[in-house]
Amino acid sequence: MAVLQTFDIRWSRFPLMLLITQAALLVIGLLAIQRGDELVGDSGLVSRHLIWVMLSVPALILGGVLPIRFWREHSYLFFGISLALLVVPYFMPARGGSHRWIPLGPINFQPSEVAKLTYMMALAHYLMYRDNYRKLWGLVVPFIITLIPMGLILKEPDLGTSLLFLPVLFSMLFAAGARLSHLLMIIVLGVALMPVGWTAMSAEQKSRVTTLFSQQDGGVAPRGDGYHLHQSKQMLALGGVWGSHVSGPATDDSYLYHLPASRTDFIFCLVGERWGLWGCFGVIGLYLLMFAQGLKISTQTEEPFSRLLAVGIVTILCTQLIINTGMTVGLTPITGLTLPLLSYGGSSMLMTSFSLGLLLNIAIRPGFEVSGQTFRY
Repeated sequence: MAVLQTFDIRWSRFPLMLLITQAALLVIGLLAIQRGDELVGDSGLVSRHLIWVMLSVPALILGGVLPIRFWREHSYLFFGISLALLVVPYFMPARGGSHRWIPLGPINFQPSEVAKLTYMMALAHYLMYRDNYRKLWGLVVPFIITLIPMGLILKEPDLGTSLLFLPVLFSMLFAAGARLSHLLMIIVLGVALMPVGWTAMSAEQKSRVTTLFSQQDGGVAPRGDGYHLHQSKQMLALGGVWGSHVSGPATDDSYLYHLPASRTDFIFCLVGERWGLWGCFGVIGLYLLMFAQGLKISTQTEEPFSRLLAVGIVTILCTQLIINTGMTVGLTPITGLTLPLLSYGGSSMLMTSFSLGLLLNIAIRPGFEVSGQTFRY
């Protein structure tokens, strides 16, 4: 690999569309949370969410200012610290039956959000070198790097976040240039390990999966796990094509609008109720623009760590979008997975903004220290 010495910043490559889509999604999230308060009463989350939105600005700047070299050189250290942080919640009191948060005074910190990003950094660092991904034995380490945080997060339990790691692993291996035969073996191995994963899931997690096959549209809301799915689809149906913002509320019965976690996991339902089907399409369109910009950034850099990190960031955000929106209509299991930049949640908001800052960093610094190999299968 050739060692180069170009570290200039090129503002002509600044991805303005990335910031525009982020700002638009942040505003929509605030309005959706406000709509939730209008439907079921003031929760105080709007003002708190606004604080997190303002804090996301320095998080974005931090990701964009420090050189990528800094994150690469310390990626293994940061990953090790994040794994240690994943253990800490087990010694904290459970909230809602889960050990996901570390209480820090008035706020609760979710270490799995940090683990997602440091995992991608560590994996990108390892996959920088051709011998680590072109040989079958070299894929053992990526699996170990992936399975450790997955297992710790699944044990919390947090099914949604744990599901994010395998797509990221596959996409980064593909972007690095791993052999297709090896990737097919990974898929076969993943399918073979599904029964093992099923036995490791809690009874609640299993019931959320089986609920997908016993859905019932209309009628009285079922009890148990099916209640959330019934109410989420009902909320979307109440929005119709244009939403209550244009057509007015579909009904005055406040019970029909009752949806637990509507401002966090099910905020997409509030988007559908407020702005209808076209509003949902608009939000998905903004995400697609963001992902397209991220992939463009990844293809414009030859530095392998930066390219792989950009692919990982786009993949994890895209997977969150698919799982979160899919669960609102019964296509994926209901999980505690937020919708990036829209859902209420400080840890998710800050880490997503920091990740977008890294994409900005990669975009405006075309210079690199180590040139990458030509892409190959």
